[in-house]
Amino acid sequence: MVKADRREEIKTIFRTKGEIKLKELEERFPDCSSMTLRRDIKYLEEQGLVRRTRGGAVAMSNIMLVTEDDYQKRAMYNTKKKIEIAKKAVKIFQRGCSIYVDAGSTMMFLAREIPDEYCSIVTSGVNIAMELMKKSVPIITLIGGELNRNSMSVAGVDSAEFISSINIDIAFMATSGFTQNSGMTCGTYTECGIKREVLKRARKKVVMMDSTKYGKNMPFTFANLEDIDVFVTDDDICEEAAKLITDSGAVLL
Repeated sequence: MVKADRREEIKTIFRTKGEIKLKELEERFPDCSSMTLRRDIKYLEEQGLVRRTRGGAVAMSNIMLVTEDDYQKRAMYNTKKKIEIAKKAVKIFQRGCSIYVDAGSTMMFLAREIPDEYCSIVTSGVNIAMELMKKSVPIITLIGGELNRNSMSVAGVDSAEFISSINIDIAFMATSGFTQNSGMTCGTYTECGIKREVLKRARKKVVMMDSTKYGKNMPFTFANLEDIDVFVTDDDICEEAAKLITDSGAVLL
């Protein structure tokens, strides 16, 4: 079998099975060496069709479907609380201001609440930008960078450089965790860098989080309690967390 035909057949296998081990390909193509089949997989990876794994590869379509499903599950979790938070947070919005909307499932509800009025909105969330695109008046800027499929956000050196050049009136930030000792935390170093840069450029800093975030501690701290001006959360926030926030001098909504 010629190389082009073999690679087309391997593509078909990935489309059908989603994932395959090198050993299976060796059995399917007994006349080909392991090295040849590895080169075929590498070629498909370079085409953006598969991602190599230990001992095989998985179709990118499978990865993206799983990622989308994971994001949808997060978006549907605590929906009532997220809507409550978004309705509170949008009251801080001012017509004509420059705002930053962070990536995150809670931020999607904020994007829906933002009125169709003149303002400049910068976001790192791909899905946030698509939601805001439904409005006709706001100026929407999606920062560039590497796409994180799990969070539907972009981050990286280019993102940080861009943010360092803009002035932000209000930054609406998401957090994955919040504790007394670690402050506001997130899961990746690149995401942390973007959040820190945004907070440097923002006149008013707003953290939106549902009450379940309290007590969670992720690897990277992007802000301490005293760095934040306003915390917006739901009515189930515990007394301990509420006291920490108010004692820091921040407004609790």
